[in-house]
Amino acid sequence: MRVAIFDFDGTLYSKETFQLMMSHLKNHPEHSTRYRQFYRTIMPPYIGHRLKIYPEWKMRERSVQAYLSSLETFTKTELEQFFGEIADRMHGDMNPTVVERLKEHVANNDYVMLVSGAFTPLLHAVTKQLPIMTIIGTEILYNNNILDHQTPLSHVQGQLKTKKIKEALEGWDIDWANSYAYGDSPSDLPVLELVGHPVAVRPKPKLRTVAERRNWEII
Repeated sequence: MRVAIFDFDGTLYSKETFQLMMSHLKNHPEHSTRYRQFYRTIMPPYIGHRLKIYPEWKMRERSVQAYLSSLETFTKTELEQFFGEIADRMHGDMNPTVVERLKEHVANNDYVMLVSGAFTPLLHAVTKQLPIMTIIGTEILYNNNILDHQTPLSHVQGQLKTKKIKEALEGWDIDWANSYAYGDSPSDLPVLELVGHPVAVRPKPKLRTVAERRNWEII
């Protein structure tokens, strides 16, 4: 079986999910007061990252945890509605070239996967019209149907992406040499290196350098 693995931010979705999530919270007619708490929490790791004394992966992990903490008291239904509102704002910014590639893979009977650090309910909401077989994202925990913002998240990024992919495909005979992966960032390298046909999508400079040196496809 061949697989086709798609990153989300900067790849299937042409922009950055977290920027839109921040904007949605900041300007929300009902929940905007929660933004100040969130902003205060993320500034120290963000500044540390800009000063190159705090690693990017850890800054991202703390940021998604802080965002979820700002939504404390949300029920599962309220959270899914909130992410649905964000998803509605994203549809116009999907990358049409990558969406077409995804549909071509489905037509070729490839097993299509979406793997992202974005929250799983958001990924399901924004891609519900696309023929994706498996979605792997950052899972949200609940306690008695209320958002559990205190348990540390397992933020899906870097090597954890490849681990989650292999767990999802365990027991299947995968033709990795003829499989595809799509990504835009150096953090996608572990996934891109899994397959015989890695594709760099509007790649960031460091990934473009790698892609050009290894003669990977660039779109």
